Amino acid sequence: MATRTVTTDTQKAPKAAKTVKTAAKKTTDGKKAGEPKTKLIIVESPAKARTISKYLGRGYHVEASQGHVCDLPRSQMGVDPANDFEMKYITIRGRGEILARIRKEAKNAKEIYFATDPDREGEAISWHLFHVLGVDEDKPCRIEFHEVTKSAVQEAIRNPRKLDMGRVDAQQARRALDRLVGYEISPLLWAKVKKGLSAGRVQSVATKMVVDREKEIQDFIPEEFWDINVKCAVGKGGKAFSLDTRLVSIDGKKVKIASAQEADAAVARLQKAKLTVQDVKAKERKRMPAPPFTTSSLQQEASRKLSFTTSRTMQVVQQLYEGVDLEGEGTQGLVTYIRTDSVRVSQEALAAVRAYIPEKFGPAFLPESPLEYKGRKNAQDAHEAIRPTDVRRTPESIRASLSRDQYMLYRLIYHRFVASQMAPAVYQTLSADIGDAEIGLHYYGEHKTFAGFTTLYEEGTDEDTESRETMLPDLKPDLPVSVTGIDPQQHFTQPLPRYTEASLVKTLEENGIGRPSTYAPTISTIISRGYVTREKKRLYPTELGTTVTGLMQDYFSQIVDTEFTADMETRLDEVEEGRIEWKQVLRDFYPDFEKELAVAEKEIEKVEIEPEVSDVVCDQCGALMVYKMGRFGRFLACPNFPACRNTKPILTYLEAPCPKCGKRLLEKVSKKNRKFYGCEGYPDCDFISWDKPVTEKCPKCGSPMVEKQNSRQGIQHVCVNETCRYRKTVQAPGETSDE
Repeated sequence: MATRTVTTDTQKAPKAAKTVKTAAKKTTDGKKAGEPKTKLIIVESPAKARTISKYLGRGYHVEASQGHVCDLPRSQMGVDPANDFEMKYITIRGRGEILARIRKEAKNAKEIYFATDPDREGEAISWHLFHVLGVDEDKPCRIEFHEVTKSAVQEAIRNPRKLDMGRVDAQQARRALDRLVGYEISPLLWAKVKKGLSAGRVQSVATKMVVDREKEIQDFIPEEFWDINVKCAVGKGGKAFSLDTRLVSIDGKKVKIASAQEADAAVARLQKAKLTVQDVKAKERKRMPAPPFTTSSLQQEASRKLSFTTSRTMQVVQQLYEGVDLEGEGTQGLVTYIRTDSVRVSQEALAAVRAYIPEKFGPAFLPESPLEYKGRKNAQDAHEAIRPTDVRRTPESIRASLSRDQYMLYRLIYHRFVASQMAPAVYQTLSADIGDAEIGLHYYGEHKTFAGFTTLYEEGTDEDTESRETMLPDLKPDLPVSVTGIDPQQHFTQPLPRYTEASLVKTLEENGIGRPSTYAPTISTIISRGYVTREKKRLYPTELGTTVTGLMQDYFSQIVDTEFTADMETRLDEVEEGRIEWKQVLRDFYPDFEKELAVAEKEIEKVEIEPEVSDVVCDQCGALMVYKMGRFGRFLACPNFPACRNTKPILTYLEAPCPKCGKRLLEKVSKKNRKFYGCEGYPDCDFISWDKPVTEKCPKCGSPMVEKQNSRQGIQHVCVNETCRYRKTVQAPGETSDE
């Protein structure tokens, strides 16, 4: 293991605190002055500190470091390639008061425990605190728990361990790599493209994925194809029944119809065909539940079902993990550790959920043995899956104590976990081949005979799905079939859809890029930097993002290569496991990178990016305003800056008028980044709605209607009148809009 150097802005890491002898003077609590009174526990967040304090009571004192206390300096690289990548750590500005308080408590503590998060970053924070407080790295005072519950915290205190220097070294290597890439390439982008730009190992790859997908879409050439759906009558007389089939073969060959002429020819042959039922197959199909959530799958499902961004998901689930004040129970951590790529569940949790399922749903819903799930190939599997800490704490039982977002996300996690150990859903399926010597039709149907886990939960999807659940017909071979209707449908092949946050996270994970803790900040960064925009959940590259990606591809191809980035994650895992020395990763990376940087500085010419012109006229000088990117997203600015400094927010108007005053409605964003709709006449008109108002009026009572959507019911227009609640489906589940 290489020697680690930790310095502050004024001194080396302090030595262990000296024991101070005091006179045997009594204090008000009966103890001698100077005698250690408490055991000190240091965590990261104040919320977690409050929760743990309530669990432990007297004899313990809990302090929060509020994240990192030491880091590389902002004003300089902090990594010295010429001196074998020595790292320079300084006390983070603004953390002085926090450190002073922790040092004071540490001097008067008989024991110190470091309880930062159970991951690489948490281990690195503990390592810095070890040095700041002068604690020996080999002293077993690092505690780790994966859920913020009383039993878990007490168990961790009973079993302290030494610092895991493998985790610390892996985090140091990641930090050094990110600093080298960011601090070497970013100034180059400032000089050649635009001030304020940044480059990073993972964010550059994520941006390139969005840019590449857009190029695929623009270059895509659609191909025409036709489906021919055939409605049939099976049987004779009063016993005949209708059946929906599709044309699958002509003259023994799989049908492929590419033009209207070919479709007309197929229709003509169908009209002359004499068909019978030729083969019937009835089977039973079992559908297994999805595993409990990982960080990635939680972000994906929260995006699909709740329309949460990745950053919003992580913000809310952090609150659930750190603890929520529940009526009658006090502060409780509601879910296990939230940064994980594992689907594994503890034996205690399995026993608890298997006891709960038959009580709640009946014995038939409990499988004979616990269901086991296999994680992805390159998963670290360091922590359990995300699950509720107490399966008997149902979402409805604590709803009054949770915010709207907390309730929705907790319910999602709770239902997914319980469903993951329920019996599979059972379907009866029926497929049949219908035809004659020339024409082949196919029928498929399925009917759910046992709901199983779907009683509680069904997984969402980004793809189009078609429900075939129906009562199955009584099909037998040799029954006569007549054609009663033919519906030729023209289609064109479609390119892959633009990424959503959910599908981008999924792709990053599948390619081994990043880790659970990096997905949300990566996406937030590429959006905030103006490389990518988000419109109706879809991610679009900006001209800036396309330009920067092109430069990165031309001059730093290794940085934006998915295989290289995934391999780097593997090497960081090997550092954690002690198989590679952490500085060796940097030694292998930096020489080639340094050469690329030298070439780029010589060859890249100044790039001028013309701002996108809007159709909004500046009301001060008459010029057409242009789109700019600021700290809070895009806005309109006058192109004649600095002579004219006029700016305007970008307003999105709805087609529906305000139901109170008739003025236009605006799409707005709350302080908590939640979308809502309000009248442009505010404050004279105070109308607001969390649901999107639509132009359509309720046909039953004439009240306004709003748009609601979820994965089970699709998009619906719903009457706001509580006594009416008329609803109309405008887009079925799984369908996509024409956007």
